[in-house]
Amino acid sequence: MFRNRMPRYEILSPDAVAVLDKGWRRIVTEIGIQFAKPEATELFRKAGQLVDGEVVRLDPDFVLEQVAKAPAEFDVQARNPANNVHIGGDQMAFGAVYGSPFVREGEVRRDASLDDFRKLAMLSQSFGELDSAGGVICEPNDAPLDSRHLDMIYALQTLTDKIYMGNVVSGPNAADTIKMTEILFGGAGGKGRASIEATPATISLINCNSPLRWDDRMLDAQFEYCAANQPVVLTPFLLMGAMSPVSIPSALAQQLAEALSGIALAQLIRPGCPVIFGSFLSNIDMQSGSPSFGTPESAIGLLCTGQLARHYGLPFRTGGGLTSSQTCDAQAAYESLMTMLPTFLAGANWVMHSAGWLEGGLVSCYEKFIVDIELLRMLQVQFTPLEIDEASLAFGAHEEVGHGGHFLGAQHTMERFRECFYRPLLSSTANYERWLKLGGKDATARASEIVAKKLDEYVQPAMDDGIRAELEEYVTRRRAELGD
Repeated sequence: MFRNRMPRYEILSPDAVAVLDKGWRRIVTEIGIQFAKPEATELFRKAGQLVDGEVVRLDPDFVLEQVAKAPAEFDVQARNPANNVHIGGDQMAFGAVYGSPFVREGEVRRDASLDDFRKLAMLSQSFGELDSAGGVICEPNDAPLDSRHLDMIYALQTLTDKIYMGNVVSGPNAADTIKMTEILFGGAGGKGRASIEATPATISLINCNSPLRWDDRMLDAQFEYCAANQPVVLTPFLLMGAMSPVSIPSALAQQLAEALSGIALAQLIRPGCPVIFGSFLSNIDMQSGSPSFGTPESAIGLLCTGQLARHYGLPFRTGGGLTSSQTCDAQAAYESLMTMLPTFLAGANWVMHSAGWLEGGLVSCYEKFIVDIELLRMLQVQFTPLEIDEASLAFGAHEEVGHGGHFLGAQHTMERFRECFYRPLLSSTANYERWLKLGGKDATARASEIVAKKLDEYVQPAMDDGIRAELEEYVTRRRAELGD
């Protein structure tokens, strides 16, 4: 994990925070939030909230009372304890791209497959900059729809030994994720359930169907995960101009109304269950209507979100390597940096889409995966506080070199040259002639070679044979039950 000890970049004045606080309070009281699940509205009714069909008008003070029950920080266990993560505080955890139906490999854009899913999981395991492969790294369209979640969770559990995200397509899919997680962390007999309830072992993304609606499928999954004490990322899905008004303040107020209401429900399901304040905030192109990513507006919203989450005492998710570009090019790189830099400045605790996102999230790209890893590597160095002491002033090197000399052969340099500066994974620093001699390859071509090398060097993490057999038996049985 990366510990971000640099100061947070906060751009909202106390007066601005107060205006936004008033804004979300008015939304939940006067307009209300739709919860498309009877069990959810019944929980709110019993808690004294005003329920009209599926719409709940909430007392803001009640919402904050529920939000206060959620832990500000919590741990998530991995099957390899060295890969456990801490969510909250100054810790940042990074996961790969999530949810793409297509992949891009070189010049080829195609439907994602289960083989792609497995390869992307292997790449995620291979880079220490990532704390998780995520969940739906791509959508394996060659696997049966009803049972592909079993294949995905099994791949995440066996090809990586890091934390992973659960499936949220339906309540039964969430229940399968929880059962497989119980097996991984203790097997049959209740030991696994006790283990994951004591220390969560999977994180799941619950998206709001913005504006102001939590739909039945997401709520079904949320009920399963919260009941099992597994953290959920309650995330408003806001593209300004489509799912929210076009002003950043209005989007922020709506984001607060949606996220805090979802968090309140989580605490009604199971008081004290861990949650993450989620944010996915950008805008559409007002000329084409297409989603835009890596925009200045999304960066501003991201910085504001971090400040607001801290104001309410919640760990938060936002940011990533987001881009609208159709290919792994300069646009993909600079838009991703436009999102990832404020992610670090805001100190996001859980960062999805950290590697591989392309084409507005429609594509998981192998080459872009490596570009994003390079960005992560550089930013993690950049956001490590500079240590200044007497030794770092290197006065002895000045004494040795004197006036008009050079430091290439100085003892201070010779002792430190292997580790004194960042060494790129992807970037080329060769002169033009050497670059030509090496094939004249651009960053995308070099990234493709790194992908091939990493997959060739991949070593699957060891797993207990009994646990593996139990997982395989569960997947086989459930696939048959689902008719696949």
